[in-house]
Amino acid sequence: MGGHVPAANGTQAMHDALPAPLRDAVDEFAGYLASVRNRSAHTVRAYVADLVSLLDHAGRMGCTEVAELSLDTVRSWLARQRTTGAARTSLARRAAAARTFSAWAHRHGLLPTDVAATLASPRPRRTLPTVLRPEQAALLVERPVHPAAIPGSGRPASGADPQPSAEDPSVAGQAVRLRDRVLLELLYGTGVRVSEVCGIDTADVDQDRRVVRVRGKGGRERTVPYGLPAQRALDDWLRHGRPVLAVPESRDALLLGARGGRLHPTMARRIVGDHAEAAGLPRTSPHALRHTAATHLLEGGADLRAVQELLGHSSLASTQIYTHVSVERLRAAYRQAHPRA
Repeated sequence: MGGHVPAANGTQAMHDALPAPLRDAVDEFAGYLASVRNRSAHTVRAYVADLVSLLDHAGRMGCTEVAELSLDTVRSWLARQRTTGAARTSLARRAAAARTFSAWAHRHGLLPTDVAATLASPRPRRTLPTVLRPEQAALLVERPVHPAAIPGSGRPASGADPQPSAEDPSVAGQAVRLRDRVLLELLYGTGVRVSEVCGIDTADVDQDRRVVRVRGKGGRERTVPYGLPAQRALDDWLRHGRPVLAVPESRDALLLGARGGRLHPTMARRIVGDHAEAAGLPRTSPHALRHTAATHLLEGGADLRAVQELLGHSSLASTQIYTHVSVERLRAAYRQAHPRA
């Protein structure tokens, strides 16, 4: 679609079937999201898929140009999505996509008015994130340093990473353990997203100040601190682990996969999940470690604004969910301990 963002096959076919004016509007909107708004490829794909679905619905109602789009059409599209079983979170995102497109189309003269400006979004049910207790988090991040963490000739638990070298499996296995340890320490110790930790280069780490530069959503950079345990894990990895796995293609990537390329977020998720499962912990993901870090910071007395900056949230509302987690824990402790609970 305009060479901007690849779409799923179903979306591509629906896009190609749109009337030319609608198809052109989709392509221009995709370019706007990617180049002007600097949205991630994942976000652009999701918004484009939503817009194609909306315009396909509008086309079935006789709309052949963007100027013919109306608020009633948008509402009937969302109602149809709801009756086919779309989740509230999906409906909220689709409403946001419709509002963003409507505002863009109005600014560019494609719509006489911003028809979706007053469109209400279904309020998604906010579920409390999974949060490990401090002792569980410590058990997880320290697990890779124990030989039992990776059974058999240096191979990671549950096949988390293929064996990098059959010629020296013990050294390779130790390198993978050191990599896993620094991955877990950074995820929990900084609260960064999995895509951010995988994107760190060696030059982004300031070991003297114990801070690391990460690139978040929208290409925004921020600097986050890390503690002594993460510093020790970094030292061990950089001295004894990374040189074992590094190849010319590694370039400046801090965390490496078994074949020497930059560690991929999918593999990082598998590593976290495998170590959590082997340690007998609840199902845990990198995002759960991010939730855990934020909650533990707030429970330890950190200021909400400071946690917002640490996590890279553009809105304080995104950070406030962690206060709900802390309140729930407080309620649980109260019910368990207070004689008049």
